[in-house]
Formats: sequence, structure tokens, C-alpha cells
Amino acid sequence: QVQLVESGGGLVQAGGSLTLSCATSGSIISINDMGWYRQAPGKQRELVATISSGGTTNYADSVKGRCAISRDNAKTTVYLHMSSLKPEDTAVYYCNAQLWSRRVGRWDAYWGQGTQVTVSS
Repeated sequence: QVQLVESGGGLVQAGGSLTLSCATSGSIISINDMGWYRQAPGKQRELVATISSGGTTNYADSVKGRCAISRDNAKTTVYLHMSSLKPEDTAVYYCNAQLWSRRVGRWDAYWGQGTQVTVSS
């Protein structure tokens, strides 16, 4: 059973910073791209940032210059450091990983349960 577990969300004032973490576990053979998405109330889920297994990063225009995505050396945990937070960053943040699990036997997208980030003005 593959699991993605996010942590690090919370309430922060505008202009503040947060770092989200997402740890993978389970019977995983390989992990390719990992990323963070967010969904605000009444809105569709949107891309925040992604990072490939080789370290190539991609950011949504709305967070460029304010967010940094990274992975640990084992490439099984992904982080999102967010700074200069704005009220419009308030959303549930979801971790995503493209991985090959031993049980399923193919590349598939897996999601975490989400972590709430609330930015007060």
C-alpha cells in the first residue's frame, strides 16, 4: 500500500512563511515526478510546483519567486517552502507523486490526503 503523507500546513499571517513536507511510503519501486497542487474553496485543483527525479522544477506563475520545491537525497520526500504568503494562497495543498508500485506494476499518480494552509490578512 503506497502512502503519501503531508505535513506542515497551518495558519500564518500574510507575509509569513511555511514549509510543507510529503513523505512517501509503501512498496515503491521508483518515483518519477513529484509535485504540489492546491485547491481553494469553490475552485479547481491547480498546479503549484513540480520537480522531476533529475531535479528539474516547474512553478505556477502565481507562486514564482515565492515558492521553492525540493526533494531529499533519497528522492522519496518532497518539500515546498513558501514565503511572502498572501491570503489568496489559502487552500488545501496536495502532494502528488508519479511512481511505480510493486503491487500495481505500472506508473501511476498517487495523491496525499491534503494539508490546509490558511493565510490571514
